Amino acid sequence: MPYYCAHMAITKSAKKAHRASLKKHVYNVRRKRAITDTVKVVKKAISTDVKEAEKTLSAAYKAIDKAAKTGVIKKNTASRKKSRLAKAIGRAKA
Repeated sequence: MPYYCAHMAITKSAKKAHRASLKKHVYNVRRKRAITDTVKVVKKAISTDVKEAEKTLSAAYKAIDKAAKTGVIKKNTASRKKSRLAKAIGRAKA
């Protein structure tokens, strides 16, 4: 997916920085996609099978923690997402 930019980079270093930012953009999008996919899997499992949801929770935690570690999402956002998933599983158990 090409990234549209209104202003073209002029200097050599600006061109290089732009190339680097495009690579980082792909990486960040991939991390965010991993979070949303694993969270969807957990939520779907909560509605059908709580035991399965508990197994997939660790994968969601892993994706969330990796995104927070690299700065894709903030630390508090990661904590909130993990807390809400655990709380949802707790409610489903009861």
